[in-house]
Amino acid sequence: MELQQLRYVAAVADTGNFTRAAARCEVAQPSLSQQIINLEREVGHKLFHRLGRKAVLTEAGIAFLERARRILFEVDNAAKELGDHPSLGRRITVGSIPTVAPYLLPLLIERGRSRYKNLQVDVCEDFQTNLISLLIEGGVDLAIMGLPVKDPRLHAELLFQEPLLLVVAKDHPLAARPKVTASDLAGEAFVMLGSSSTLAAQVRNFCGDNHFEPRIGFRCAQIATVKALVALGVGISILPRVAQAPDDKKSLAYITLADGAPVREIAVVRHLQRYQSRGAEQFLTLLRERAAELGETS
Repeated sequence: MELQQLRYVAAVADTGNFTRAAARCEVAQPSLSQQIINLEREVGHKLFHRLGRKAVLTEAGIAFLERARRILFEVDNAAKELGDHPSLGRRITVGSIPTVAPYLLPLLIERGRSRYKNLQVDVCEDFQTNLISLLIEGGVDLAIMGLPVKDPRLHAELLFQEPLLLVVAKDHPLAARPKVTASDLAGEAFVMLGSSSTLAAQVRNFCGDNHFEPRIGFRCAQIATVKALVALGVGISILPRVAQAPDDKKSLAYITLADGAPVREIAVVRHLQRYQSRGAEQFLTLLRERAAELGETS
């Protein structure tokens, strides 16, 4: 049994397809398939049902995969620990949800370059559910995301809290109101991020807590698109304070709701059993410093 065979099994399980798994592992598909067949012969069980182009784990495959991931995780930890020498480059992968990444990571990477010469940061920007899977599987060292995070294998450290603000066009009637409450939003069209976004879920929950269902006019993939559409006057939105830019004053108004704005909590999350490299500790130092700065401006 070889480690590469375990990686092939994990790749097929993740992709559900031998061809996609081979592409991910950068190996020819017949070679990957043959290695899995050899492994199945060795363990005495079929690991996958071959259903046309689809590959589905058998009962034996499910049991085997759990142990294979555990072995790969420990091997990866051992390699990181042995390679974590002060004179060597320290490469880490940091995940972040899209509503945080562009406002936080570039500054941290810039600071890291000047303070820690050996630190190299790769960025993985993705939705929270995908980042949690990557943390569990060892695909990222750390991930920045919203709370709550309920998986018992993960540890979440609160970084900062920030309010979510109502955003309207500069000439929108709500922009001139001396006081805006949640009930004033019930008849408005909303410009929202897609349903996979945790921010969108929080906005929906906020509306539900105030006894109305948001009327969604547009769904977007990026905050920049949300802001552009709101500036056109086609709808309103609710965005984190960190998304506010100096140039927004020309076309947008940010309003704190009079009866209490929703608040989101941002945390850095890591696997409890993952080896914490010097590079990860250095990045955490930068992250905590920046979080303290943001707390001071609250």
